[in-house]
Amino acid sequence: MSAGPVDTGVAAMESRPPFPYKGPEALRQAIVDALTRVVDPEVAMTIVDVGLIYGVTVTDEKLHVLLTMTSAACPVTDLIIEEVETELDRVTPPELLIKVELVWEPPWSTDRMSERAKRFMGW
Repeated sequence: MSAGPVDTGVAAMESRPPFPYKGPEALRQAIVDALTRVVDPEVAMTIVDVGLIYGVTVTDEKLHVLLTMTSAACPVTDLIIEEVETELDRVTPPELLIKVELVWEPPWSTDRMSERAKRFMGW
């Protein structure tokens, strides 16, 4: 399905999350790392570098992810959501409910992509 090698990016190595994060500092890096392991197979880049994560909020009971797609017609939406849930489940306490919410506002644009992703795409 992918057009070439997968670029896992450097998002996980950044000192701050590449998306808005509200929650315990102790979980922040594990969540960033988990989301960075999820690859959009259509572009062979992480969903973090593509800019699909609009935000993460963690409370005592719930981890809430705001996620978008590059297009409403994305054929791999369900796969990406499932992988997000799986990766987050691996790094969070078992009692934490993981909720991935698909959002369309604001619309995704290439401005959301990391500089690394833009270079990878040749832009």
